[in-house]
Amino acid sequence: MLILTLLICFLASFSLTPLIKKLALAVGAVDRPSERKVHATVMARLGGLAIFISFILGILIAHPPNKTVWPIVLGASVIILTGFLDDKFELSPKLKLLGQIAAALVIVFMGDIQVNFINLPFNGRLELEWLSVPVTVIWILAITNSINLIDGLDGLAAGVSSIVLITISIMAMIMGDAFVLMIASVTLFSTLGFLFHNFYPAKIFMGDTGALFLGFIIAVVSLLGFKNVTMFSLVVPVIILGVPISDTIFAIIRRIVHKQPISLADKSHLHHCLLRFGFSHQKTVLIIYAMSSVFGLAAIIFSTSTLWGSMIILALLTIGIELVVESIGLVSQNYKPVLNAIKRPQK
Repeated sequence: MLILTLLICFLASFSLTPLIKKLALAVGAVDRPSERKVHATVMARLGGLAIFISFILGILIAHPPNKTVWPIVLGASVIILTGFLDDKFELSPKLKLLGQIAAALVIVFMGDIQVNFINLPFNGRLELEWLSVPVTVIWILAITNSINLIDGLDGLAAGVSSIVLITISIMAMIMGDAFVLMIASVTLFSTLGFLFHNFYPAKIFMGDTGALFLGFIIAVVSLLGFKNVTMFSLVVPVIILGVPISDTIFAIIRRIVHKQPISLADKSHLHHCLLRFGFSHQKTVLIIYAMSSVFGLAAIIFSTSTLWGSMIILALLTIGIELVVESIGLVSQNYKPVLNAIKRPQK
């Protein structure tokens, strides 16, 4: 039954996307070229609407016997409305954040999904108590916006989200979590149907409608699937989401270093740096896909490793991230402490 549902989601998204493109052009939900945009022509947005409709269709067909599903649908509807209005009218950052907070609160209070504790090394456990609600809301906001921030090249956000969802689906199968598997896989196949129209050269963008929706669903299924992982709670989804989270963190660091507002948009994200490094549009997307796949594989190995094995994986990932950041100038062209130390001649 699930396989048939996934096929329907894929075909629905694939078929709906051209119709959504016509709708976007009709209502003026378009992305116009600008100094910080890579594309040179007017592009239809709202592609995420096809993903969302297919997702809802999949939920209705599968009809999972889980009370959490309808708060997820309601929260997703709030986030879709927020993205749609932003794609059409370009909402202010405050209004967009308000919509995201509303969607997150639906999950926390109606879905009763909260991070109640964080597992620590050596069998430690940190009870969050009254911090549970704000930590959960911050997590949902952070992941939602991290996906939005990498939506800068054809097929990038949809592809990275698909890799993340594949990883979550595999881990849900390993843990025997049928509900998380259903939500993640329905979202995955709805996204893959859209990706056929969005990969380079894109015929339509997903817009904030899609980026916010995918980030929101990924944040929620991460909470559902990994909040009780026995090693380091929330470390597994952080690893899975290594590419968008790292890009977001270093964007914040970059703006602090250059004394710029954190909300300021720029052309120094991971994909911009790779393009400046000399890679083509398509190769840049594929390189980031490969990076995301490495993080996904590392997360799977991490979740099945011993404590010391997990520590080694974290150390290797940290070193790898730092070397990539310094090599491509993700913070600044002068920020190369590790590379300079390696190149420094020994006395």
